[in-house]
Amino acid sequence: MSLIGIIASQNYPRTITGDYLVVAGGGGGGCNYGAGGGAGGLRCTVTATGGGGTLEGALALVPNTNYTVTIGGGGTGAAADSVKGSNGGNSIFSTITSDGGGAGGVPGQGNANAVGSGGGSGGGGNRAAAGSGTANQGRAGGSGFDGEANYGTGGGGGANVAGTNGTSTTGGAGGDGVATAITGSSVTYAGGGGGGTFQGGTAGAGGAGGGGAAGTAGGNNAGNPGSTNTGGGGGGASYQSSAGMAGGTGGSGVVILRYPDTRTISFGAGVTGTESAASGGYKRATITAATAGNVSWS
Repeated sequence: MSLIGIIASQNYPRTITGDYLVVAGGGGGGCNYGAGGGAGGLRCTVTATGGGGTLEGALALVPNTNYTVTIGGGGTGAAADSVKGSNGGNSIFSTITSDGGGAGGVPGQGNANAVGSGGGSGGGGNRAAAGSGTANQGRAGGSGFDGEANYGTGGGGGANVAGTNGTSTTGGAGGDGVATAITGSSVTYAGGGGGGTFQGGTAGAGGAGGGGAAGTAGGNNAGNPGSTNTGGGGGGASYQSSAGMAGGTGGSGVVILRYPDTRTISFGAGVTGTESAASGGYKRATITAATAGNVSWS
């Protein structure tokens, strides 16, 4: 190799060290007196990752090469007791996939749809068991209280903390998400949705990291949605005397990438993203919408 080639290879390595945060879409909350949706799965190489897992390693990225990126949408909230809402969509960057959050259970003792769905983080249960989380991505939801009169449903699992169980008078709180400093400041993502209640009591709060709160108890109130681009689970509805209260929609996911400030990212067709100014030796790209799009670096 010529002297010019050696200098060029030293200044512009053949691979780029890429850190990532990949958060999937949150699951939808249950209707009427519905359980909270689970947060989207969270995988990260900076500060912390989901489910109490071991911090993941950065990727070696090749310049001028396309890498797939997909942002998972939030799951729909349930609208009828017979059918649960949907899990959130998976988010993907290159070889990294985070699983969408599980849907919260809907009313009906002995109803198979009362059980929370598994996902990145599990959906809460409604007079039934909760859904489980995915290893190294998120936690399980909380179980619903199985009794008569007033009772609460389970909160959706968060990426860092499991959802709280419902009690005879209280809907379970959504589990808290994970705080990571990949952007240069600590931000929490992937909180679980709060569990709703039947005929009074206290509705469950949404977990830190965009989890939607349950509908206000003591009335007929729909669940609140998870926050956009956090992967927060949707809140369950609360029910007093009238059916038709929908569960909250889960929050969409997000992908954040950190790489040396000598590099510049390009966003392919259909990818919505922004690149930060250089800071501390890095640039960061935040991608908020993409369906099987591509990014590359020069």
